[in-house]
Amino acid sequence: MATFLYKLGRLAFRRRHFVALIWVALLTLAGVGAASAPAAGTTSFSIPGVEAQKAFDLLEQRFPGASADGGTGRIVFKAPEGQKMTDAANKATVEKTVATLGDGSEVVSVTDPFTTGAVSKDGTVAYTSVKYDAPGMELKDSTRDALEKAGDDARATGLTVDVGGDALQAGAEPGAIGEVIGLAIAAVVLVITLGSLVAAGLPLLTAIIGVGIGVSTITALAKALDLGDTTSTLALMIGLAVGIDYALFIVSRYRSELAEGRDREQAVGRATGTAGSAVVFAGLTVVIALAGLAVVNVPMLTKMGLAAAGTVVVAVLIALTMIPALLGYAGKKVKATGEKRRPARDKGAESKQNKQAAKPGLGVRWASFVIRRPAAVLLLGVVGLGAIAVPATQLELGLPDDGSQPTSTTQRRAYDLLSEGFGPGFNGPLMIVVDAENSDDPKAAATTVTDGIKDLKDVATVTPAMFNKAGDTATITVIPGSKPSSTQTEDLVHAIRDQGTDVRADTGAQVLVTGTTAMNIDFSQKLNDALIPYLGLVVGLAFLLLIVVFRSILVPLKAALGFLLSVLAALGAVVAVFQWGWLGGLIGVEETGPIMSMMPIFMVGVVFGLAMDYEVFLVTRMREAYVHGESPGQAIVTGFRHSAKVVAAAAIIMMAVFGGFISSTESMIKMIGFGLAIAVFFDAFIVRMAIVPAVLALLGKKAWWLPKWLDRALPNVDVEGEGLKTRADAASSRDGDEDRELVRA
Repeated sequence: MATFLYKLGRLAFRRRHFVALIWVALLTLAGVGAASAPAAGTTSFSIPGVEAQKAFDLLEQRFPGASADGGTGRIVFKAPEGQKMTDAANKATVEKTVATLGDGSEVVSVTDPFTTGAVSKDGTVAYTSVKYDAPGMELKDSTRDALEKAGDDARATGLTVDVGGDALQAGAEPGAIGEVIGLAIAAVVLVITLGSLVAAGLPLLTAIIGVGIGVSTITALAKALDLGDTTSTLALMIGLAVGIDYALFIVSRYRSELAEGRDREQAVGRATGTAGSAVVFAGLTVVIALAGLAVVNVPMLTKMGLAAAGTVVVAVLIALTMIPALLGYAGKKVKATGEKRRPARDKGAESKQNKQAAKPGLGVRWASFVIRRPAAVLLLGVVGLGAIAVPATQLELGLPDDGSQPTSTTQRRAYDLLSEGFGPGFNGPLMIVVDAENSDDPKAAATTVTDGIKDLKDVATVTPAMFNKAGDTATITVIPGSKPSSTQTEDLVHAIRDQGTDVRADTGAQVLVTGTTAMNIDFSQKLNDALIPYLGLVVGLAFLLLIVVFRSILVPLKAALGFLLSVLAALGAVVAVFQWGWLGGLIGVEETGPIMSMMPIFMVGVVFGLAMDYEVFLVTRMREAYVHGESPGQAIVTGFRHSAKVVAAAAIIMMAVFGGFISSTESMIKMIGFGLAIAVFFDAFIVRMAIVPAVLALLGKKAWWLPKWLDRALPNVDVEGEGLKTRADAASSRDGDEDRELVRA
């Protein structure tokens, strides 16, 4: 592989105009596609195989039109202190609001709370529901404005009025200011690491082009593939991080090759052949982790993973081709490692410069320290991460609703008013579906179900059964006594399902529980059940890949165990901040609650891929030194001498990019941004920079042991660039032959 990439890098360097034209054309094509594509609309959410989804599908069959996907709005009214909503003036305000809402062009129906019983028992709270003919995300701005204006007009009469429902939904706002700050930090780190504005600009430019192609493609295909806003935001987040890092590693290696006296074309070829090989394998681990989300069998999660994986593939291809091309354009503006802008003017300055060059860098000093005290460093790192991971044992999963919104939003205030007036479970009703098609007496079966549910704990209200026209299916609405995300409500769902087993045995009727709350519970359980198989698949495939890269058994094993430490510690930090509220105010966490169901498995996939990035980039340098004859201890120091600064810079850049998304108003994006940023910190600076060299120092030569039969069976991918040693000095007259070889390959 190193030889092929060597030739590819040199070809891109020489044919820089052609390479740049291709990528600009791809960016333009993707941009035109995104601009001309139809609006994405509302994304569907389904969880194949779970009971809540089965019940939902059954409702669509037996109650045609009842589960239409039109948007809903809800205006909640509260009377002033000492008054009731049934008072003449307050009642007139509500009725005027209902009449005004009914005039909307997209409105299907508006309920009158005084005829539908939507007034609290104490008479202080009432609500009206508005049904629209289009999904919430596809409503016209004028329709949303009319809903908000109706609430404002009612509020002006002295009532407390707030608006909820999916009619007020808007696209995810990733927090543009935070992203700009993150990119600014990344730019500063690149300038410090690479020594010039030109060199620092190359990774930023290629990352932006790669993300532009990826996100524009996602936008262009959003309608056809049913992709949501979160999909493009996550692709943007991951694409920026890996795009900058992959380009950084190749540019940094190029500068090192220049420092060894090679001409620029040879330096580009060797940088692409060595660092580029590491980029390919690092990118493969990220792609495996993201594409592996398909095993969960949740379409939305699969699409998010595949879209982000596609962006990573683009980042790898750009790093391997456009970076060599841009280095050709940059010429002498990208200098060798250690080369200053101005030469020393006198012998004293030159002597001082030589002394500074001879002084070991921070990475070398740290590696030497770890080699001297490997057991202490290993123990401290493992115990520290283990302590941070403790909160993860109290992890509670759920999906966000209006109750998780900041208290400053009208949706959250409407949610709280409904809880106050109708009970905490009102915002999360359960829909019980009684399939009595095989029952001798469907009405008796429905009555049995209703009476049984009334006897269960934590039940506030049970409505009478409502049958379809065929009379073979009934629905029963149950209002829990606790809030939707509570463990009591989850226990109630399981209790109803357990009771349904007995009902089926006695009456032949099947009892299914659905609704948003039940769907959330089933979703969380499905993700929990899929976590271990997912880990096994992803870690197993990556373990085999790393065996090929490192020609070792223990090094990949150590890499996988280190990843588990970092991801558990990151989950512990997420629980402490977002579930317990520790230091949450520092990053704008206004409301604590359960961790979003997809957060653990998504973070496992992304963090695993990024963790293997650092493992590949850092340890391949150690492997390269060991293969070239250095002792295991010397190889560790050499790896840190060449890679520690770059890996640290890459980690800081990733943390800055992910941290920029913490300012998002979308709770899922904020949580993922924080989780990935803290996970990168744990993995790069504690696991890869401390635990990894400590383990390698303790293992010595055993770290690089591989059974001879397995060594013969594995393909030789030559990540260390051993095959380039003679090619680096080859005559330039062979360049034309190499170009033809590449074309044939």
